[in-house]
Amino acid sequence: MESSSSKPHAVLLASPGVGHVIPVLELGKRLVTLYNFDVTIFVVASQTSAAESKILQSAMSSKLCHVIEIPAPDISGLVDPDAAVVTIISVIMREIKPAFRSAISALKTTPTALIVDLFGTESLAIAEELQIPKYVYVGTNAWCVALFVYAPTLDKTVQGQYVVQNESFNIPGCRPLRPEDVVDPMLDRTNQQYFEYVRIGEEIPLSDGILVNTWEDLQPTALTALRDDKSLGRITKVPIYTVGPIIRRLGPAGSWNELFDWLDKQPSESVLYVSFGSGGTLTYEQITELAWGLELSQQRFIWVVRLPTETTGDGSFFTAGSGAGDDDLSSLLPDGFLSRTLDIGVVVPQWAPQIDILTHPSVGGFLSHCGWNSTLESITNGVPMIVWPLYSEQRMNATILTEELGVAIRSKVLPSKGVVGREEIKTMVRRILVDEEGYEIRAKVKELQRSAQKAWTRESGSSYSSLARLAKECGMMTKRNAND
Repeated sequence: MESSSSKPHAVLLASPGVGHVIPVLELGKRLVTLYNFDVTIFVVASQTSAAESKILQSAMSSKLCHVIEIPAPDISGLVDPDAAVVTIISVIMREIKPAFRSAISALKTTPTALIVDLFGTESLAIAEELQIPKYVYVGTNAWCVALFVYAPTLDKTVQGQYVVQNESFNIPGCRPLRPEDVVDPMLDRTNQQYFEYVRIGEEIPLSDGILVNTWEDLQPTALTALRDDKSLGRITKVPIYTVGPIIRRLGPAGSWNELFDWLDKQPSESVLYVSFGSGGTLTYEQITELAWGLELSQQRFIWVVRLPTETTGDGSFFTAGSGAGDDDLSSLLPDGFLSRTLDIGVVVPQWAPQIDILTHPSVGGFLSHCGWNSTLESITNGVPMIVWPLYSEQRMNATILTEELGVAIRSKVLPSKGVVGREEIKTMVRRILVDEEGYEIRAKVKELQRSAQKAWTRESGSSYSSLARLAKECGMMTKRNAND
């Protein structure tokens, strides 16, 4: 490699999955447009997700960042056929290290900094070899980051399985974590994904800084804990950069004109958008109950329907955007549902342009798995939520949204533990869209919407200033390299 150019050059690494790729791509765009960086983004693509492929193709065609795809290695001999998603991604990211190192070496200029997502922490060693700053970008909230870095301590102090404990877990400086809210890797301490999770928690603080997809006014308590030497600061010991909300931008309507023509005809804030993210799936029984709940509510809706699985969770994590077509929907839904709801609802197979839908003024609620990307997209558009956590850290997100921020409601039964019945679904839909409680929640989420906009105000916004501080540090490194 040649010496660095006058511009700082950041290399970003994204692990497989739509929920990981989007935040990294959008961070790269901000580094280019706001801070005059050159950015190269290496994406380890799953090669099975149609939605991810579309996103990558769009990013490559924009030419704003240099996006390079690293083929996912064959790990069939390294993991069990039923391995958890966290295990699969962790092993993939471990196996691509040699290819990633070679790809960086092939660049024309020495990078100014390396930024990896949380599954790429083992590649921080490459930055040490190059003697450049290394950062971890965690695309979720600060409370989850606190749990991540504290997990190695919990591993030493908690006896037995986390989910059978009688008391909440203390995370210094943060709200306690209930056993039923633990992240998926903590559900079984004998599973490989648990050991991968603890390892990542140990490696995140080895970076030169942690980027978090949140903003100062949204989570002041957890952020203080991460920085406070008396709380988690003694574990992290590195700067915390709040860089959120980072969400994907609006896309062209394309083949969705009919859907948006329908939305244009609906009253303001009258439509419930129902989607469970890029990987969330429901059982056939739960799909049936959800259909009846939507119909009984007599409220307008757009529902993204996927093929059912035997258990709820991340069943389509690597296959989002492919599968069922329109002809399959009638067999998944109660007899006559599509015809009875023809005037008030739209059912979409597999995938829909979520950010464009949430931005539309006719949308007044979001029934969501509350993945952090979807959560930020909802908040930044002032849309209240019915939270339906299924996997990953979504149970923690649901607790934040309902108990801390007050911008969502949730079912009495945890969706990952049992079936939510049609009557409760009907009640929740009406609470959000037509009851007085829904107007109060909507007022709160619109306050957060304004707070999110303020965070990215040029010069004075907390997230703008935070990322500017990181950019300045990388720029100083560039000058030092040029003088050597």
